[in-house]
Amino acid sequence: MIDKKALTEFIEKKLEGADLFLVDVEVSPANEIRVEIDSDTGVDIDRCVELTRDIEQEFDRDTEDYELEVGSAGLTSPFKVKRQYEKNIGREVEVLSADGKKYKGLLRQVGPDSFTIVCEEKVKPEGAKRPVIEKVEHTFGYDGVKYTKYLLQF
Repeated sequence: MIDKKALTEFIEKKLEGADLFLVDVEVSPANEIRVEIDSDTGVDIDRCVELTRDIEQEFDRDTEDYELEVGSAGLTSPFKVKRQYEKNIGREVEVLSADGKKYKGLLRQVGPDSFTIVCEEKVKPEGAKRPVIEKVEHTFGYDGVKYTKYLLQF
């Protein structure tokens, strides 16, 4: 079986200095390898092909046979690494908290251990007859959410 750690280190070294970054590497027991990359400016097919060729040159298929798929992180896929949060600052996201509540709002801030979104929510001020819509900040730890993903709206 292909060594996932060695593969991950090789890919990170290859992407160093580029605007590409590694999102995920999966290696199944049947040696099916799935590499997911992302970029601040977008990932095109040529970049995926180039990385595929680099991996195939480093990890010889004659020594150990494997199936390789290199692709970009999907637009509606959940964020897996902090850099995905960073690239989406200022964009609408959907967060599913650990307690199962969904939040939709603008990704405002990304820190080392948490991130903050701003949501428009109905709030009933004390003494008021009707609720008003206010902007409310919510801060989540990366481990405290089931998922965060880009909110695609039409």
